[in-house]
Amino acid sequence: MERLVCLAVGYLFGIFQTGYIYGRVHGIDIRKYGSGNSGSTNALRVMGKKAGLTVFAGDFLKTVIPCMAVRFVFKDQPDYAYVYMLYIGLGVILGHNYPFYLHFKGGKGIAATAGLLLSFDLRLTLVAAIVFLAVFFLTHYVSLGSLLVYVVFVAGIIIMGQTGQFAGMGQANIYEMYVLAILLAILAYYKHWPNILRLIHGNENKTYLKKKKA
Repeated sequence: MERLVCLAVGYLFGIFQTGYIYGRVHGIDIRKYGSGNSGSTNALRVMGKKAGLTVFAGDFLKTVIPCMAVRFVFKDQPDYAYVYMLYIGLGVILGHNYPFYLHFKGGKGIAATAGLLLSFDLRLTLVAAIVFLAVFFLTHYVSLGSLLVYVVFVAGIIIMGQTGQFAGMGQANIYEMYVLAILLAILAYYKHWPNILRLIHGNENKTYLKKKKA
Protein backbone atom coordinates (compact mmCIF):
# COMPACT_ATOMS: atom_id res chain seq x y z
CA MET A 1 0.00 0.00 0.00
CA GLU A 2 2.81 2.43 0.87
CA ARG A 3 4.37 1.83 -2.55
CA LEU A 4 1.10 2.65 -4.33
CA VAL A 5 0.65 5.77 -2.20
CA CYS A 6 4.18 6.91 -3.08
CA LEU A 7 3.51 6.37 -6.79
CA ALA A 8 0.21 8.29 -6.58
CA VAL A 9 1.65 11.21 -4.58
CA GLY A 10 4.64 11.36 -6.91
CA TYR A 11 2.35 11.46 -9.95
CA LEU A 12 0.42 14.39 -8.44
CA PHE A 13 3.69 16.30 -7.99
CA GLY A 14 4.82 15.31 -11.47
CA ILE A 15 1.79 16.70 -13.31
CA PHE A 16 2.82 20.20 -12.27
CA GLN A 17 4.14 21.03 -15.74
CA THR A 18 6.59 23.86 -15.18
CA GLY A 19 7.44 24.23 -18.87
CA TYR A 20 3.83 24.24 -20.01
CA ILE A 21 2.82 26.74 -17.31
CA TYR A 22 5.81 29.00 -18.00
CA GLY A 23 5.02 28.94 -21.71
CA ARG A 24 1.35 29.76 -21.14
CA VAL A 25 2.30 32.71 -18.94
CA HIS A 26 4.34 33.98 -21.91
CA GLY A 27 1.57 33.30 -24.40
CA ILE A 28 2.71 30.05 -26.04
CA ASP A 29 2.17 26.32 -25.76
CA ILE A 30 5.77 25.08 -25.49
CA ARG A 31 4.70 21.68 -26.86
CA LYS A 32 4.00 23.25 -30.26
CA TYR A 33 7.57 24.50 -30.67
CA GLY A 34 11.01 22.96 -30.96
CA SER A 35 11.09 19.29 -30.02
CA GLY A 36 7.45 19.37 -28.91
CA ASN A 37 7.95 18.45 -25.25
CA SER A 38 7.56 20.59 -22.15
CA GLY A 39 10.96 19.98 -20.57
CA SER A 40 13.75 22.39 -19.69
CA THR A 41 15.89 21.68 -22.79
CA ASN A 42 13.06 22.63 -25.15
CA ALA A 43 12.27 25.68 -23.00
CA LEU A 44 15.93 26.73 -23.28
CA ARG A 45 15.93 26.35 -27.05
CA VAL A 46 12.59 28.06 -27.62
CA MET A 47 12.47 30.77 -24.95
CA GLY A 48 16.07 31.26 -23.79
CA LYS A 49 18.28 30.72 -20.75
CA LYS A 50 15.94 32.24 -18.16
CA ALA A 51 13.12 29.97 -19.29
CA GLY A 52 15.39 26.92 -19.34
CA LEU A 53 16.68 27.56 -15.82
CA THR A 54 13.22 28.32 -14.44
CA VAL A 55 11.70 25.18 -15.93
CA PHE A 56 14.65 23.05 -14.78
CA ALA A 57 14.34 24.43 -11.23
CA GLY A 58 10.61 23.73 -11.11
CA ASP A 59 10.93 20.19 -12.45
CA PHE A 60 13.93 19.54 -10.18
CA LEU A 61 12.15 20.73 -7.03
CA LYS A 62 8.94 18.83 -7.70
CA THR A 63 10.98 15.65 -7.19
CA VAL A 64 13.22 16.87 -4.38
CA ILE A 65 10.32 18.00 -2.16
CA PRO A 66 8.37 14.70 -2.01
CA CYS A 67 11.55 12.59 -1.95
CA MET A 68 12.97 14.48 1.01
CA ALA A 69 9.59 14.27 2.75
CA VAL A 70 9.69 10.47 2.35
CA ARG A 71 13.27 10.40 3.59
CA PHE A 72 12.23 12.34 6.72
CA VAL A 73 9.07 10.33 7.45
CA PHE A 74 10.91 6.99 7.12
CA LYS A 75 14.25 8.04 8.58
CA ASP A 76 13.97 5.32 11.26
CA GLN A 77 13.13 2.64 8.68
CA PRO A 78 16.20 2.29 6.43
CA ASP A 79 14.74 -0.86 4.87
CA TYR A 80 12.07 1.29 3.25
CA ALA A 81 13.23 4.90 3.00
CA TYR A 82 15.34 4.46 -0.13
CA VAL A 83 12.83 2.11 -1.76
CA TYR A 84 9.96 4.54 -1.20
CA MET A 85 12.05 7.41 -2.55
CA LEU A 86 12.50 5.50 -5.79
CA TYR A 87 8.76 4.81 -5.96
CA ILE A 88 7.84 8.44 -5.40
CA GLY A 89 10.53 9.52 -7.88
CA LEU A 90 9.08 7.10 -10.43
CA GLY A 91 5.64 8.59 -9.79
CA VAL A 92 6.94 12.14 -10.36
CA ILE A 93 8.64 11.16 -13.62
CA LEU A 94 5.51 9.36 -14.84
CA GLY A 95 3.43 12.43 -14.01
CA HIS A 96 5.93 14.70 -15.74
CA ASN A 97 6.15 12.53 -18.86
CA TYR A 98 2.46 11.62 -19.06
CA PRO A 99 0.23 14.34 -17.51
CA PHE A 100 -3.39 13.20 -17.94
CA TYR A 101 -4.78 16.73 -18.43
CA LEU A 102 -2.40 17.41 -21.34
CA HIS A 103 -3.36 14.24 -23.20
CA PHE A 104 -0.34 12.46 -21.64
CA LYS A 105 2.09 14.66 -23.56
CA GLY A 106 4.77 16.06 -21.21
CA GLY A 107 8.55 16.05 -20.98
CA LYS A 108 11.26 13.40 -20.74
CA GLY A 109 11.91 13.50 -17.01
CA ILE A 110 15.60 14.38 -16.90
CA ALA A 111 15.33 17.42 -14.59
CA ALA A 112 13.02 15.38 -12.36
CA THR A 113 15.63 12.60 -12.39
CA ALA A 114 18.25 15.10 -11.23
CA GLY A 115 16.02 15.85 -8.24
CA LEU A 116 15.72 12.14 -7.48
CA LEU A 117 19.49 11.68 -7.71
CA LEU A 118 20.20 14.55 -5.32
CA SER A 119 17.64 13.26 -2.82
CA PHE A 120 18.98 9.72 -3.05
CA ASP A 121 22.76 10.17 -2.72
CA LEU A 122 25.04 13.20 -3.06
CA ARG A 123 28.05 11.18 -4.27
CA LEU A 124 26.02 9.62 -7.04
CA THR A 125 24.73 13.06 -7.97
CA LEU A 126 28.24 14.49 -8.26
CA VAL A 127 29.42 11.64 -10.52
CA ALA A 128 26.32 11.99 -12.71
CA ALA A 129 26.76 15.78 -12.91
CA ILE A 130 30.41 15.44 -13.95
CA VAL A 131 29.51 12.90 -16.64
CA PHE A 132 26.65 15.03 -17.97
CA LEU A 133 28.64 18.27 -18.06
CA ALA A 134 31.68 16.61 -19.65
CA VAL A 135 29.57 15.03 -22.40
CA PHE A 136 27.55 18.20 -22.95
CA PHE A 137 30.52 20.54 -23.29
CA LEU A 138 32.40 18.08 -25.51
CA THR A 139 29.50 17.20 -27.82
CA HIS A 140 26.66 19.70 -27.09
CA TYR A 141 24.25 16.76 -27.07
CA VAL A 142 21.92 17.12 -24.08
CA SER A 143 20.28 13.80 -24.94
CA LEU A 144 23.56 11.86 -24.87
CA GLY A 145 24.53 13.36 -21.53
CA SER A 146 21.07 12.57 -20.13
CA LEU A 147 21.21 8.95 -21.29
CA LEU A 148 24.65 8.47 -19.73
CA VAL A 149 23.34 9.89 -16.45
CA TYR A 150 21.02 6.90 -16.30
CA VAL A 151 23.95 4.55 -16.85
CA VAL A 152 25.62 6.18 -13.83
CA PHE A 153 22.35 6.00 -11.88
CA VAL A 154 21.78 2.27 -12.41
CA ALA A 155 25.44 1.33 -12.03
CA GLY A 156 25.80 3.47 -8.91
CA ILE A 157 22.82 1.91 -7.13
CA ILE A 158 24.00 -1.61 -7.97
CA ILE A 159 27.55 -0.85 -6.80
CA MET A 160 26.26 0.72 -3.58
CA GLY A 161 24.08 -2.31 -2.95
CA GLN A 162 26.84 -4.83 -3.65
CA THR A 163 29.36 -2.99 -1.46
CA GLY A 164 27.06 -2.84 1.56
CA GLN A 165 26.40 0.90 1.55
CA PHE A 166 22.68 0.50 2.25
CA ALA A 167 23.22 -0.32 5.90
CA GLY A 168 20.33 -2.06 7.60
CA MET A 169 18.49 -2.92 4.40
CA GLY A 170 17.26 -6.39 3.61
CA GLN A 171 18.51 -8.10 0.45
CA ALA A 172 14.99 -8.21 -1.01
CA ASN A 173 14.66 -4.42 -0.74
CA ILE A 174 18.08 -3.90 -2.31
CA TYR A 175 17.09 -6.06 -5.30
CA GLU A 176 13.82 -4.14 -5.49
CA MET A 177 15.85 -0.94 -5.82
CA TYR A 178 17.84 -2.47 -8.67
CA VAL A 179 14.59 -3.27 -10.48
CA LEU A 180 13.22 0.25 -9.94
CA ALA A 181 16.45 1.87 -11.14
CA ILE A 182 16.47 -0.28 -14.29
CA LEU A 183 12.77 0.49 -14.86
CA LEU A 184 13.48 4.23 -14.62
CA ALA A 185 16.34 3.85 -17.09
CA ILE A 186 14.15 1.91 -19.55
CA LEU A 187 11.52 4.67 -19.32
CA ALA A 188 14.15 7.33 -20.02
CA TYR A 189 15.57 5.44 -23.00
CA TYR A 190 12.07 4.88 -24.36
CA LYS A 191 11.29 8.62 -24.16
CA HIS A 192 14.64 9.37 -25.82
CA TRP A 193 14.26 6.79 -28.61
CA PRO A 194 13.94 9.45 -31.38
CA ASN A 195 17.07 11.14 -29.97
CA ILE A 196 18.91 7.82 -29.95
CA LEU A 197 18.06 7.26 -33.62
CA ARG A 198 19.25 10.78 -34.48
CA LEU A 199 22.48 10.21 -32.54
CA ILE A 200 23.08 6.99 -34.47
CA HIS A 201 22.50 8.77 -37.79
CA GLY A 202 24.52 11.83 -36.79
CA ASN A 203 21.72 14.39 -37.06
CA GLU A 204 20.80 14.95 -33.41
CA ASN A 205 20.11 18.55 -32.41
CA LYS A 206 22.91 20.28 -30.54
CA THR A 207 22.38 22.80 -27.76
CA TYR A 208 24.64 25.80 -27.22
CA LEU A 209 24.57 28.08 -24.18
CA LYS A 210 25.79 30.90 -26.39
CA LYS A 211 24.63 31.60 -29.90
CA LYS A 212 27.18 30.52 -32.47
CA LYS A 213 28.72 33.31 -34.51
CA ALA A 214 27.97 33.27 -38.23
